[in-house]
Amino acid sequence: MKRILSIIIAAITIGSVLFSCEPLEDRDSLPAVTLTPSTLKFSIKPTAENPNVVALKNEDPSVIPYWKYVDGAGNEIGHSNKNEDQITFPFAGKYTVYFTAYARGGSVEAAPVTLDIAQNDESQFGDPRWNLLTNGEAGKTWVLDMEKPLEFIGQPATYENIATNGHGWWPNLSDISWAGLENKNWGEVTFRLNGGFNVSVTQTNPTAGSTQQTTKKGTFNLNLTTGSKNDRIVFNGGVEMLHPSEASYFKSSFSFTNIQIVELTETTLAFIAIRADGDYLIYHLIVKPK
Repeated sequence: MKRILSIIIAAITIGSVLFSCEPLEDRDSLPAVTLTPSTLKFSIKPTAENPNVVALKNEDPSVIPYWKYVDGAGNEIGHSNKNEDQITFPFAGKYTVYFTAYARGGSVEAAPVTLDIAQNDESQFGDPRWNLLTNGEAGKTWVLDMEKPLEFIGQPATYENIATNGHGWWPNLSDISWAGLENKNWGEVTFRLNGGFNVSVTQTNPTAGSTQQTTKKGTFNLNLTTGSKNDRIVFNGGVEMLHPSEASYFKSSFSFTNIQIVELTETTLAFIAIRADGDYLIYHLIVKPK
């Protein structure tokens, strides 16, 4: 592409990345209806203003909608349970949208709708943070920074990013025996914008002494905020962010599928993991040396 690839991720609307995959909590309060694919009332169509923006609309208030959309390779790139929503597909290609209606008596899935997006939406490629993370179509590979892999910062009232709030405590690897972090190759994560929001994670087995690695591929969303106050990477398709073994000091399990970025430069990437009592543990990555 002629200019730096940077995307404000309208491909997954802000609300849709946080939705449950099982929108059933209010089903018992719905009226009793009999659903069949032929009685479902919904629409999926590009907007008149921008053919890369697709409007989703559930036209039946007696059901709870659930939308899922995938790219041409079958990778899930988002979902939503809004009655009305909009999704943007910045890249040309074929996409499929699935609609499921939930009612008191059960659920029914409509026939999937395939969309053929004719061209890239260059207007989406304007924010430099996307190029910092991905290096556009060429891709960028990150590894754990073993010189300063972890940072523990306690419980600040707010934590936005390192650029505005400064660093906390950065121990050297030799100083973090309490964390139980083994000094080995933990793998790598590659973000690439080659026709989609593609990510590949090679993760080393956390068992002590193990060098076994597993590679998973999927898609990701980058949700950007003003001033980088709450920028997040959300992973789809069963992929998790690269991370070392869980620090023994932090007994609660962390989610590595929805992480907050706290530093992003040409060569450094740091993200937050939050334990049960609210303390923050930051993992530091660097660009893989060539």
